[in-house]
Amino acid sequence: MSKLGNIGARLYRGEVGYDFIGKRKIWYAVSILITITAIVGLGVRGLNMGIEFSGGAVFTTPKTSVSATQAQHDAEAASGGHAATVQKLGNGGLRIQISELDTKESVPVQEKLAKDLDVPVEDVNTQLVGPSWGEEIANKAWLGLGIFMVLVVLYLAIAFEWRMALAALIALIHDLTITVGVYALVGFEVTPGTVIGLLTILGYSLYDTVVVFDSLKEASRGITKQSRYTYGEIANRSINSTLVRSINTTVVALLPVAGLLFVGGGFLGAGMLNDISLALFVGLAAGAYSSIFIATPLVADLKGREPQMQALARRVRAKRSSAAAKGDSAEATAEGAAESGEEPQDGAPAAAGSSAAGPRSQPASRTRGRGRPSGKRR
Repeated sequence: MSKLGNIGARLYRGEVGYDFIGKRKIWYAVSILITITAIVGLGVRGLNMGIEFSGGAVFTTPKTSVSATQAQHDAEAASGGHAATVQKLGNGGLRIQISELDTKESVPVQEKLAKDLDVPVEDVNTQLVGPSWGEEIANKAWLGLGIFMVLVVLYLAIAFEWRMALAALIALIHDLTITVGVYALVGFEVTPGTVIGLLTILGYSLYDTVVVFDSLKEASRGITKQSRYTYGEIANRSINSTLVRSINTTVVALLPVAGLLFVGGGFLGAGMLNDISLALFVGLAAGAYSSIFIATPLVADLKGREPQMQALARRVRAKRSSAAAKGDSAEATAEGAAESGEEPQDGAPAAAGSSAAGPRSQPASRTRGRGRPSGKRR
């Protein structure tokens, strides 16, 4: 822990660092590859929409000895081939979801399930969800997402600048696309819990991004009045100074979510936990990645196209070239003096180790030779 804290302090002071901005094309390529994979998975497999969106029926049975796998086969056979999802409940009962099942079809399916599962018909609870209700939920989810995006862009444009707002918006779309693509590839059911998880990760994604943007905003004040660093270099230092903080907050947030996903969903079989925890887990990881590798490099690219930032970059390069030329000239002068055994000219710094060329002659004192020939004063 002490080593990690020491690394964090050195990153914050700028003593060490990783060139995120210089290697931004690599991160862009990785993000594009992941995004294309997510889009292809979404197009090929599609989303497994829950009955809340597609409509259907939910049957809750009392305790039964029939396994969830056998109950799924029985439910699909009883419904005439409709897709069924079965979840084992804590009391030993079953929760059976059958999509695209209307009111007329639900009654015979209920009777057939009760017979196959060997439970009384009156003990099987049936809930119907119409497709219009699911469509209404989907429309409200899209509306909420759109309002959130607009408010976020407006806030970032006012608090920071429009370039940062645009970069944050691109990073958010990147995170949502990856999360939805993973849902399509894994095949998890999309429920209202999934929508809640997707809306939640937007805040987490923006948190890390805003932290880096705030550091960049403070570090770039009066940037055009100096000629030591370009905007990209200052942006890189801002990422490095907040890197350990971003990693720590992400890991702390991912640990309980991983517990929900792998323990609650994997071992306990809680379906609703799977829906919300997968969205949170993938979204948190993608949000941390995008805030470091996507959002800030995009800001550096957009700012680098401004005339004043291009002029600053030219001044920085010119100053460094001049300093390098002076350093080479001074080194050559010192080496020449060392080879001839002479002292360097005034104003020319001696090279390191030049004292090994011979003893340095001391200048005569200005008071020496006054008075007596011996140089001593009377």
